[in-house]
Amino acid sequence: MLKSFAAYITYDLINLPRDSRLADALNFFIYDTIKIFLLLFVVIFAISVIRSYFPPEKTKRILSHKKEFIGNILAALLGIVTPFCSCSAVPLFIGFVEAGVPLGITFSFLISSPMVNEVAIVLLWGLFGWRVTAIYIGAGLLTAISAGMIIGKLKLEKWIEEYVFKIHVGHWQAASPPAFRERLAVAKWNTLDILKKIWLFIIIAIGIGGFIHGYVPQDFLTHYAGKGNPFAVPVAVAIGVPLYSNAAGVIPIVYALMEKGMSMGTVLAFMMAVTALSLPEMIILRKVLKIPLLGVFVGIMTATIIAVGYLFNAIL
Repeated sequence: MLKSFAAYITYDLINLPRDSRLADALNFFIYDTIKIFLLLFVVIFAISVIRSYFPPEKTKRILSHKKEFIGNILAALLGIVTPFCSCSAVPLFIGFVEAGVPLGITFSFLISSPMVNEVAIVLLWGLFGWRVTAIYIGAGLLTAISAGMIIGKLKLEKWIEEYVFKIHVGHWQAASPPAFRERLAVAKWNTLDILKKIWLFIIIAIGIGGFIHGYVPQDFLTHYAGKGNPFAVPVAVAIGVPLYSNAAGVIPIVYALMEKGMSMGTVLAFMMAVTALSLPEMIILRKVLKIPLLGVFVGIMTATIIAVGYLFNAIL
């Protein structure tokens, strides 16, 4: 229905020719804007309701294990079963910070959620079996856990935007639990409050993605990141960064690249860059993270994704 609505505005209402680049870019922008805002509203609202049953102290107690790496492992595993892109993981990130969960543990979740995604797992399982799939999951978990531990050791809490620490979903005394209607009202307020702070960044991010979608040739990636190029993996990562999509949206491109003979590691690196390291998502995260912390996050993720790409090219 959303695709039909976007097509109606683009091709019927505005009357752009169907084979034009402008039409492709605008259609992508309209469709993704509606889809992402609906997704964010549902995700933030649902998380806000769920969090009303889990006071900050309880969340902190679950994830803040005495042995810090246990918390990183739990957060990374939680990221796998919550398949969000970076932008829709922001409300959970805020919730963890507001609950007092250590920053390194919070980043283990933020990394694993988009990086180890269900689409890639199904794709790898179907094409190469469980062993290669296990390697992919293990590499993603290792990345999330180790990067989270490194960020935790660096003590970078000062590089989180101050407003994040001031967000409160609403906490009640255990002796007087609120009615469900009250929980819904607080969740609605929290959802609108967060969207009010990040809506412009989302629009800018989708606009960048729409421009790339409409004006970058389809064979651009295979031309510059084919098997003959020893730097194919970093090139694929660099090309994937300006794009914006979740794993489900990028999977048609993945299939097309594989059919054209691109190496599996290069394709995976491209997919990870699009889902976990895209420039539009970094713009959204900039609303939560100050530039130095965002730079640390991007640096660790870039190095790790490239390493995973070369690893898969070597073993496959």
